[in-house]
Amino acid sequence: MDESYGNLPSSHLLGSVPAVLTEEKAKTIVNYEVPEASMQTFPPNINGGSGRGYQTLGSPPEGFEQQPPNNWKGVFSISSYMQYFNVDTDIVVNRLMSSFYPIGGDFFSKIDANPDLYGLVWVSTTLIFVLASLGNLATYLIQKRTDHKSSWSFDVGYVNVAVFSVYGYAIVVPLAFYFLFRYLESNPKLIQFWCMWGYSLFIFVPSSFLLVVPIEAFRWIIILVAGVDSGMFVASNLKTLVEGNDLAIIVVAAFFLQLALAIFFKVWFFQ
Repeated sequence: MDESYGNLPSSHLLGSVPAVLTEEKAKTIVNYEVPEASMQTFPPNINGGSGRGYQTLGSPPEGFEQQPPNNWKGVFSISSYMQYFNVDTDIVVNRLMSSFYPIGGDFFSKIDANPDLYGLVWVSTTLIFVLASLGNLATYLIQKRTDHKSSWSFDVGYVNVAVFSVYGYAIVVPLAFYFLFRYLESNPKLIQFWCMWGYSLFIFVPSSFLLVVPIEAFRWIIILVAGVDSGMFVASNLKTLVEGNDLAIIVVAAFFLQLALAIFFKVWFFQ
């Protein structure tokens, strides 16, 4: 039995490994190069192919360009406007403080990455409430000085005028300037205009508390200072969009519109 098995070639035995290889096979193994494999290219390229193999889960396919997310779902969809209210308190406070500086001219650069409508809605609504309530209070104090028997009465007409004047101005005026700039071959963003004009009205909120003081000269000083500050804030930022002197008249017009709005607040609500 031992001799019979010994006469058999070792390569014919089950489970055995050939000990001797032919010269041709040896050269093939020596010259064989392991194909490049990585987590980005799998399976590896075989036979020098130019394909990249399968893609990983995190990598986009070739020729695919990622597009920015589009959250706009229609004019009448509330979710379309949620992206413009995605601001925290620190950002809003910083933008409110920026509206007090009339010669900065860098407000558009601050809001370029994330313009919001929170300032437009919140500032306008707060200003409406302040004008209506403090306007009635100022009228009562003036009447009380001349007639001690006068009683408090709330004029609802102040609310109606405040709603139409503030909301109308904050929405229509930026829209008009947007189309004007577009007509003059400029390329502004409407959401930035609404954002800037909304924050430009904030200075009238604290100014209204000072207008309650029943001294006419003091009231005029306060409202004129507030109007000039607000007008300079709008004009200095619009100036960054003006490339030549041909559009300088637009900047001047925006300034006087803000000043006219301030005078209107004084004449109507704080007579």
